[in-house]
Amino acid sequence: MRILFTNTSLAHRTGSELYVLEVARALLARGHQPLAWSPVLGDLAAELRTAGIPVSDDLAALAAAGPPDLIHGQHHLETMTALLHFPKVPGIFVCHGALPWEESPPRFPRLRRYVAVDEATRERLTAEGGIPPERISTLWNFVDLARFHPRPPLPRRPGRALAFSNNASEATFLPAVQAACDQAGLALDVAGIASGRPCPRPEELLPAYDLVFAKARAALEALAVGCAVVLCDAAGCGPLVTAADFDRLRPQNFGFRTLTEPVRPAALLAQIERYDPEDAARVRDRIRAEAGLDAAIDRLVEVYAQALAAPAPEEADPEAEGRAVAAYLRWLNPYLKERGDLLIDRNTLWQRVDRQTAELAAAQEEREQLQARLTAAQAEAGGKAKAEEEAAALRAELAALQGTTTWRLYQRFTARPALRRLYRWFFRRAGADS
Repeated sequence: MRILFTNTSLAHRTGSELYVLEVARALLARGHQPLAWSPVLGDLAAELRTAGIPVSDDLAALAAAGPPDLIHGQHHLETMTALLHFPKVPGIFVCHGALPWEESPPRFPRLRRYVAVDEATRERLTAEGGIPPERISTLWNFVDLARFHPRPPLPRRPGRALAFSNNASEATFLPAVQAACDQAGLALDVAGIASGRPCPRPEELLPAYDLVFAKARAALEALAVGCAVVLCDAAGCGPLVTAADFDRLRPQNFGFRTLTEPVRPAALLAQIERYDPEDAARVRDRIRAEAGLDAAIDRLVEVYAQALAAPAPEEADPEAEGRAVAAYLRWLNPYLKERGDLLIDRNTLWQRVDRQTAELAAAQEEREQLQARLTAAQAEAGGKAKAEEEAAALRAELAALQGTTTWRLYQRFTARPALRRLYRWFFRRAGADS
């Protein structure tokens, strides 16, 4: 199958972008031909190309070799754009978030199936999107077990901890985690975009840590390696993942619904104290038995087959599609206006920033000029002070000289021109400099 993936961005190592990367590579390995389209391309697009997967921000370019058989849609605006560009191609929509605007489920006749990644996204599809439950498949998130290998057994007491989140920084929840780790005697590191330490190969990083603070995909990867995991992110903190809680936490994707408390050192310390290496090994075994990539791809291919087995695309009613597009645009309009207003506000803000940056540069230049003038004035004042000091010394010497017999004789002899001439003749004869 030729399968076209859409995503709002293919630039960063975030959840939905990594989902496209891993699923597309797995499908390619099974003999399918994945393609990827996004209006924003970056490092993730480069990884897809390196894997042999065509990527573009131009749908017409991707269509040059023929239309796809199926659209794997992620994010409503990009999904609808692809569906309208390929008028006879069916699609599915995968919802990755219960809250983000771009994850809102679109309604369209050629969207044959919808996929939820946890309980929260399934509820969004039904309650917000009005999607019939029979058209929804729940496919929990997964781990590429070929990349994330088990680490050696955990020590009896944890020694090294990792805050593993794109949101972890000094401005968010990192200080609370640091305080808890200090109290527990743990050395803490951080990995993620906000901290300035992005982690392109977490499978190489995670085995070095005993305890990891993470949620959702990051938590799943750490659990698969065998780390003990405290659910934590900017939105709050949750429990240490244990075998007893696994069946409750897994359907929630170890995500935001599990973060029930504010991120405070005392709450985190209470979970750190529950650290149990044997229990972490049991959780690791559950993850590796139930959350592997291969099984997830099997289920996803089944969803693709169900979508393709629905009524043929050429039987779709153009009027029904037109009404669906009109309804979508009516829904979209206030959001676009709001986003437009935000863009205007943002542009105004950037103009203010530019003006203030220019003013700051001018002030800095003026400060440097004033500093140079001050330095020159200080040097000049220093020179004057030295000259005054030397003059004072000379005056002191002159005053001392004026009290001597020699000075009185000099004054007496030089008082009259005739004696002054005699004085000079005498010194010349004596070989002295007059």
